[in-house]
Amino acid sequence: MTSIQARFQLDYGDFKLDVDLQLPGAGITVLFGHSGSGKTTLLRCIAGLQHAPLGKLEINGNIWQDSENGLFLPTHKRPLGYVFQEANLFPHLTVRDNLHYGLKRIKQNPGAVKLEQTVELLGIGQLMERLPERLSGGERQRVAIARALALNPEILLMDEPLASLDSKRKQEILPFLSRLHQQLDIPVLYVTHSQQEVAQLADTLVIMENGRALASGPLSETQSRLDVPLAQDREAATVWSATVAEHEIEYHLTRVAFAGGSLSLPMVDAPVDTPLRVQIYARDVSIALEAPTATSILNVLPATISGIADGRDGQSVIRLQVGDQALLAHITRKSALLLGLQIGMTVYVQIKGTSILN
Repeated sequence: MTSIQARFQLDYGDFKLDVDLQLPGAGITVLFGHSGSGKTTLLRCIAGLQHAPLGKLEINGNIWQDSENGLFLPTHKRPLGYVFQEANLFPHLTVRDNLHYGLKRIKQNPGAVKLEQTVELLGIGQLMERLPERLSGGERQRVAIARALALNPEILLMDEPLASLDSKRKQEILPFLSRLHQQLDIPVLYVTHSQQEVAQLADTLVIMENGRALASGPLSETQSRLDVPLAQDREAATVWSATVAEHEIEYHLTRVAFAGGSLSLPMVDAPVDTPLRVQIYARDVSIALEAPTATSILNVLPATISGIADGRDGQSVIRLQVGDQALLAHITRKSALLLGLQIGMTVYVQIKGTSILN
């Protein structure tokens, strides 16, 4: 059920924000786009840090802005948490004192995540007596997220929280961020221009460009839309939800099941029935008209073509349906013509490689 309605119009002359979004009230919604696309401006409008002259914002039935009726709730009256690119911790306070700062000002929400749960969720229990200068960049960001959650917000806003971290620190913090959509009951709006973060974190994806939302919806559905640039990108991919079905110890493989079939993957260190995200790059998908009988590729699945678009440099982008999952394939335009590919055809896809995300 939709519980976030955000409609804003803002004109800076050289930049205009014009969005009208309806977003779910749970999980992680990622605002994705290149620099200057309007992601952060939209987030700041939701936070009340930017006052859009024309706008309406409703969170869980509570109206925070309604320009038609002259209503604008200032930021300090909006029950939200905000995490910036830099952690901005108080340098003279320990982690514990940073987390407790401001708690006396807020009303306790019986349904909110308790501070102890937040500390466990983000794995910072052993850091509580340290000063910020003794923390790594990833640790500081985890503390900043915990501090935002400690305020019992109704929504958590995150503005490129990994942008200032190197690759190693990003990998350190991503697993903790992945837990948010599993264990938090509040919605999270997360700004990034990283496709890796989109794939690993997003439940819902909003693609921003030139101040507008080009597309929004569930992750795999939005990733695979042929009318947005993401499907044409060299790093185009789709993310499938799957579950560990069995381990083939003798082959060092794991079979994961999804609605409509299964995939064989390199061994995954996870018990049977563990939910996983599997990322499949469009470049690693090939198409055959008949089921291959002699191939080294283990993952051969029946599929139906649901869309075809011309891509860049003689490339065709094929959208397929495999069971309940959408899939993209990048093949040459010549191959598409020689195979006579058409929407509605039943074909077989060969998936050459996958990545386990969480």
